Amino acid sequence: MALSVWIDNNALTGAGGLAGIIHSWGAWAVRLAVAMALLALIFGESRARRELSRISRECAGRPVSWRLLAGHAAAMGCFVALSARLYAGHSASNLSAALWLAFGMAAIALAACALVPPAAWLALARSSGDALIYAIAAAVIACVLGQSFWRLWMPLSRWTFALVQWMLAPLLPTLHANPAAFLIGTPRFEVQIAPECSGYEGMGLVLAFSAAWLWFLRREWRFPNALLLVPAGVAAMFLLNSARIAALILIGNAGAERVAMGGFHSQAGWLAFNGVALGVCVGARRIPWLARAPQPAAVGAESAARTARADGTAAYLLPFLAVLAAAMLARAMSGDFEWAYPLRVAAAAAALWYFRDTYRKLDWRASWQAFAAGALVFALWMALEPLAAGHPDPAPAAWLHASTGARIAWAAFRIAGAIVTVPLAEELAFRGYLLRRLASGNFEAVSWRAFAWMPLIVSSAAFGLMHGERWLAGTLAGAMYALVQMRRGRIGEAVAAHAVTNALLAACVLATGNWALW
Repeated sequence: MALSVWIDNNALTGAGGLAGIIHSWGAWAVRLAVAMALLALIFGESRARRELSRISRECAGRPVSWRLLAGHAAAMGCFVALSARLYAGHSASNLSAALWLAFGMAAIALAACALVPPAAWLALARSSGDALIYAIAAAVIACVLGQSFWRLWMPLSRWTFALVQWMLAPLLPTLHANPAAFLIGTPRFEVQIAPECSGYEGMGLVLAFSAAWLWFLRREWRFPNALLLVPAGVAAMFLLNSARIAALILIGNAGAERVAMGGFHSQAGWLAFNGVALGVCVGARRIPWLARAPQPAAVGAESAARTARADGTAAYLLPFLAVLAAAMLARAMSGDFEWAYPLRVAAAAAALWYFRDTYRKLDWRASWQAFAAGALVFALWMALEPLAAGHPDPAPAAWLHASTGARIAWAAFRIAGAIVTVPLAEELAFRGYLLRRLASGNFEAVSWRAFAWMPLIVSSAAFGLMHGERWLAGTLAGAMYALVQMRRGRIGEAVAAHAVTNALLAACVLATGNWALW
């Protein structure tokens, strides 16, 4: 991630030779590699799963090759040094570009072989068979089509413009439209429908999601009937995008320009995508013409265990998902300031209350070490803050100009969310579920004390990425919360540490007025 932020491929504009090829085709080479990897997993799913299970058993007790990891670090060092020269314009010779590619590929190969033996990689490739051929061909086709489909942006913009005009004409007598400039609105509020607003990206997301969902759950669908879900989802996304723009104009024309251009403009598209995705994966499965009737559940202990695992997954994940959904709605209803933040607290509290019987079985006790760990995370967070925010942010003007009662009420909900509902929801999801799910499919059978590097690193990194530009501080925080949980074997330890960190951050915001921490 650091390299992708640092390196700008435009720095090679105008370069010749191999550096020019990297500039022209580098991004597409990465897309091709990602597509090949994903498609190889899809086409060779069953065989790859068996081979991966065998490799996992063979590598379970194998130590990491520190010698290969040292080689990886050396190759990365050379790669970074060559990147500085290549992308700074100091040297764009064929030799430097070739060395840059060689050290980059060597770094990847050395890291892979340090963790998994080369023989296992070869066995996995052999087990894939013709799936690799299909993956390469499909990846090339996908990249070519992806490049070709950019030409659809302008036609889609024109269709979106016409549909928005048709939706608004009966509702706004003062509506005026300029198809040549893609401007539409009223004398009070007007928008320009740029190509990026045509719905192209949302349609692409729904296409990828619905196709993948149908493939991985293909035994549950009736084909070819279920294939209609793909064009239906794409069409629904196009219509919802047009409705989003129409609603944007209606909100702005009603006098809420800041809400329209602030929260609603950025969140309505994601709300539409989530709605279509849920319709595909939940609603459509209830239609007998599209989905197969569920097989009779196996009787006995196995069926009971499977039902218990499903219920457990919901109890660990739904509070966090409720917070995310409420956050999208709250932002969509907000302009310069998120006055609807209490919606997040209410959504999390409702989900936590619904699964309260499940949570009574967990150990919520916390020791003084958890509180100390929370204070340590706060200190690390503050030390890394200059790398993320750079400078403090003052309190929003909308909050400062509000009445005293409104400010106190909002601050009370904000603090309650930071100290109570957010730690509970996030620790249930990341430490209670993800950390253990990465160790075993039957995550509830994994001990709360179980330690493994891969689940710790991946779950902590996922927690860090959720914090955006503060990803490094978030990753370290996630690792610390996981470690205090593992030390005592109690989720209460992680929740207490998280709550202490958030409480200290809230106190710092109120004491210093630095709202960048919120």
